[in-house]
Amino acid sequence: MQADQAGWSCMLSRMALKLLVLLCLAAACMPPSAEAHESRPAYLQMRETGPGRFDVLWRTPVNSEMPLLVMLQLPKAARNVGEPVIQRLNDSTIERRRIELPGGELAGQRIDFVGLQATITDVLVRVSWLDGRQVTEIVRPAQPWLELSDRQSTWQVAKTYAALGIEHILMGIDHLLFVAGLMIIVRSTRSLIKTITAFTVAHSITLALATLGYASVPADPLNAAIALSILFLGGEVVRYWRGQTSFTLRHPWIAAFAFGLLHGFGFASGLITVGLPSGDIPLALLAFNIGVEIGQLAFVLIILLLHRALQALRFDSPAWARYVPGYLVGSLGAYWTIERAALLFR
Repeated sequence: MQADQAGWSCMLSRMALKLLVLLCLAAACMPPSAEAHESRPAYLQMRETGPGRFDVLWRTPVNSEMPLLVMLQLPKAARNVGEPVIQRLNDSTIERRRIELPGGELAGQRIDFVGLQATITDVLVRVSWLDGRQVTEIVRPAQPWLELSDRQSTWQVAKTYAALGIEHILMGIDHLLFVAGLMIIVRSTRSLIKTITAFTVAHSITLALATLGYASVPADPLNAAIALSILFLGGEVVRYWRGQTSFTLRHPWIAAFAFGLLHGFGFASGLITVGLPSGDIPLALLAFNIGVEIGQLAFVLIILLLHRALQALRFDSPAWARYVPGYLVGSLGAYWTIERAALLFR
């Protein structure tokens, strides 16, 4: 049994090192002001307020004080009712306007997002009509336009929100670092399954509570707390390499559950931003959560496959390299903690 645990530890130390180095390089290349935990698509909301009249909200993210250079091009027949109102926030630019369509019907019309093809940003589009019809679509840079439909199947809603969940977890460098750190400190396959399951259950609980409005945490303290969880885990990884022990190392699933509650609020922030379709709230919430789990399991699988590939290539690491992952996780956790804590006093 001890030999199996030692083999597991050796395997995870090596594979986590390679992947963590890649993750940390990616994180280091991010602008200091980037929100590592949140994927930020552009967002277009159109809500019918009267026959042929729609309130339009167009929000574009701001990264490193640089706005997204994408221009919204509404159907040619649409005309503004009054002047657009533009609000500039720290993390986004919001434009509100009211439009009127002479024909009175938006379905079948084309909306273009000029410049989107030169970015890596998606656009989430939500349209609602007075009679209760709703459509939610994702527009990607490969096809920077959308021809609106007035009907959407249950499968289309589920697919859209599952895709959002997958993108959210895979864009969240800090969430992935936390999962990678958990993989390092576990001592067996059974412990890994138990730990990842606890993390999944915990963040699913708070994701649902926050999205449905039963609980909330202010964004800035939440961001700092998530960063602090990574810093804490970095210290546990180093303690593990040194042969020491702690409550977390003996029961990693408990730490995974506790911090998973925090990370669930982080996942919810992305979903709250785009909202849920009022007619399909349970389905959309479930699909988003499934998407997060698919992305998380894909990440774990990539680590395992990477290890197998490196084993086949007979790639070996020097003895000192086994300590690198813990210090990298801790260093990035410390950096994000300081950066996000500073925002609390800005």
